[in-house]
Amino acid sequence: MEFTIEKTLPNGLGRAGIIKTAHGEIKTPAFMCVGTNGYVRFVPAEDLHALDAQAMLSNGYHLRRQSPEITKAGGLAEWSPDPSATTWLGPTLTDSGGFQVMSLGSGLGKVVSMEKERHVTNTAHKERLAHVSEKGVSFIDPFDGQPDFIGPEESMQIQCRIGADIHMAFDELTSLADTYEYNIEALNRTERWAERSLREHIKHRDDLGYRQNLYGVLQGGRWEDLRRRTAKTLGRMIVDGVQFDGFGLGGAFLKEDLGEILRWCNEELPFHKPRHLLGLSHPDDIFIGAETGADTFDCVAPTREARHGKIYTRDGSLNLRKFANVGHVLDPGCDCATCREGWTLGSLRAMWRSSDPEQKRKYYRLASIHNLRFIVRLTEEIRAAMLENSFDQYKHDFLHRYYHT
Repeated sequence: MEFTIEKTLPNGLGRAGIIKTAHGEIKTPAFMCVGTNGYVRFVPAEDLHALDAQAMLSNGYHLRRQSPEITKAGGLAEWSPDPSATTWLGPTLTDSGGFQVMSLGSGLGKVVSMEKERHVTNTAHKERLAHVSEKGVSFIDPFDGQPDFIGPEESMQIQCRIGADIHMAFDELTSLADTYEYNIEALNRTERWAERSLREHIKHRDDLGYRQNLYGVLQGGRWEDLRRRTAKTLGRMIVDGVQFDGFGLGGAFLKEDLGEILRWCNEELPFHKPRHLLGLSHPDDIFIGAETGADTFDCVAPTREARHGKIYTRDGSLNLRKFANVGHVLDPGCDCATCREGWTLGSLRAMWRSSDPEQKRKYYRLASIHNLRFIVRLTEEIRAAMLENSFDQYKHDFLHRYYHT
């Protein structure tokens, strides 16, 4: 993998660049569409290409049982759970599954909300479905009720069978309920797991005939000393002459802390390697991430919120419940297929509220295409603004209109 930096913002952190993988280029900043199980729900691969998606993120935890089958297909880019469907064929990334395991362990559910988890408490230890040890994480699979185990070595083996272009090292994500003392303990363990992940990954990174790359994942909660320390540690880590190919910026933290935490991390990380900000996609978060040195982003929100009737527009998000019989297009000026075909807020609302499963699926596809294109286009325009030395003005204009400030 190669990473070329084309332009750097005056603050020395934000940048526009190009990541070259075995399955194509990613022009950064870029949003990766989330296909947890190897595909984006209700959005076929040809639609992803039509909306100019550059990369897809899937999850090693969810795909671990299918990983031998994916290997036989030639890797994630060549595989689809539906043999008759078009495969993605572009750049891919897999998460290690650490976030999913943390969710089982803490009881926080699928998504850590930066707005809602300020006063969160963890599930009692004896009631948890996952338990952490030095070896890894033992857990009860919530889908079949069977005991399972994933450690750094297992995660690397799974991800190398899946064969994405970029993998994440196995890490322990703490929750906002965890103390500073526990974050130190967990971070020490995550750094030891990072070394084990890198060592195991070296053994298997070429198994499918092309180079698979590994990102180290930064944790450390909301504490500056922990964030800076682990950025230095992972940035300098070498196993058998090999270093991490890039870095994942992870963790549970409050929204107002995002910019500061990213600055702490990216001031210490090697500048010439790419960084992926895990699990965020609201426009203000993407601007903060891009400005403070994140190169790629992912989140389930654009498609999940589409399925719940939330539509993104330049003037803010809309709730379809309020738009019965409204003949306006979703977002004037939007170049997605849904808007180009003339679908209106009222027509989408009718499909969304329909009891006909076919109408529901049609709505999910059309709304998901729109929201994904909105976020993909946003990162395209941020990149263009960086290259044209107009980032600050573009950021001001976009956020002023979107948030009505």
